[in-house]
Amino acid sequence: MAVAARNLADRVGGAGGRAVLVLDGEYPSGVLTWRRLAADTGAPIVTARRSEGRDWTDAVLDVLDERVGIVSAPTVHWTDGARVDLPRIGERAREVGAALVVDASQSLGAVPFPLDAARPDLVVAVGYKWLLGPVGRGYLWVAPHLRDGRPLEENWIVRTGADDFAALADYSDEYMPGARRFDQGQRSLPEVTPMAIAALEQVLAWRPERIAAALAEVTGTLVRRLAERGLDPTVPTAERSPHIVGFPVPDAARAGLLGALEANGCFASLRGRSLRVAPHLHVTPDDVDRLVASVDVALRETPAGRPPTATR
Repeated sequence: MAVAARNLADRVGGAGGRAVLVLDGEYPSGVLTWRRLAADTGAPIVTARRSEGRDWTDAVLDVLDERVGIVSAPTVHWTDGARVDLPRIGERAREVGAALVVDASQSLGAVPFPLDAARPDLVVAVGYKWLLGPVGRGYLWVAPHLRDGRPLEENWIVRTGADDFAALADYSDEYMPGARRFDQGQRSLPEVTPMAIAALEQVLAWRPERIAAALAEVTGTLVRRLAERGLDPTVPTAERSPHIVGFPVPDAARAGLLGALEANGCFASLRGRSLRVAPHLHVTPDDVDRLVASVDVALRETPAGRPPTATR
């Protein structure tokens, strides 16, 4: 995200006062990066907010006009898996002359990514979530028209001739082709890179479209079973990515739910006001049973009783 901000700084602020557009409640690393850029350039930040009857794509398009210079959007909202239609947003961004930066961390590897249709300027992703890799390896894709940009670091390893150790003191000012100039220092990371490569090979062997189909069955089962308990998802299935589902949790049940999940060996997250469930291929029917049982325990122990059916 810092590489994106550095190379898109001329798109915002200044005499034109163009803004950075972000989503309400988005993951903090991106938002904080754009706040720093806004402070440095004088650019305003515009926040897209979802309202009743409007999904995240609508919310973004409602405020994406010629006053915006950078659109920062995720593939899905990290709290509940609500999808963001990147092709539509990308098309509108190009119409108004705005750059599109995508944080794909919450879905890359679990569902196909619409690179050709969305035509983003930069895409960032962590490597330890759906790409199954180790912490410490992240990824950046840069569109060809930005590959002559300025990196954050001036590393020897990203220069031409870097593989000739005997000639390293013959300092090269020329970068390797493509986006290699943006690589971090110590990019080799021999303790984690082989694991990352093996993980990516596994994801490619399984294929994201097949992963998405398998996970849709799991989240669909959860939606049906928890709906029987009065707990509907925060986002309708048609508007949600198949690999993440969020359920509203009443404040009175939060502590009890966390305890019940821990007691049953279930791993899920409270994100905002949602219980976010993000299964992978290792999840079994028994795992689903234990999660549902944990919810039953928490709802029984909630003084206010079961929550009402949720609305967006």
